[in-house]
Amino acid sequence: MQVSSRAPSGWPCLVLNADFRPLSYYPLSLWPWQDVIKAVFLDRVDVVSTYDQVVRSPRFEMKLPSVVSLKNYVTQDRPPAFTRFNLFLRDGFSCQYCAKGEELTFDHVIPRSRGGRTTWENIVTACARCNLQKGGRTPHEAHMHPRQKPRRPSAYELQDRGRKFPPHHLHESWLDYLYWDIELEA
Repeated sequence: MQVSSRAPSGWPCLVLNADFRPLSYYPLSLWPWQDVIKAVFLDRVDVVSTYDQVVRSPRFEMKLPSVVSLKNYVTQDRPPAFTRFNLFLRDGFSCQYCAKGEELTFDHVIPRSRGGRTTWENIVTACARCNLQKGGRTPHEAHMHPRQKPRRPSAYELQDRGRKFPPHHLHESWLDYLYWDIELEA
């Protein structure tokens, strides 16, 4: 991980909830500078930290925000959406049969041809090789059992798992609000 005093390309802004915690860790809750300026003018955020970069209009000048916090708290306890990304995050971006992380797909534990549904409780991350090997068989028939029983994760669990995947580049103004075990590189 590289921490820089120079702003990342595009001047993104870290968005914190009203309690000063990131809205999400993976992907990191970043907004483009244009959206942040709009949110500032609409009085939806408080500027916490800025870059040295200034934007100007004929009658206005403002340093670009690097960190903002929402004025209204957004609850994080709603159930996470069932998406491919959230499924991979739940399973740690690794195949639930062989633990590899390449060519990931998702697998119906009970095949759809056998009445299996597309739900958190019946889908696991699988590499293409294991998915093909299991085919339309049940885990018992294929002698392939997922390492973890599939289940619906909470929003908190997905946030916690997201902390294991820090981005490659961080701006130094973000560090006080992110909670990863990281080694700083100059």
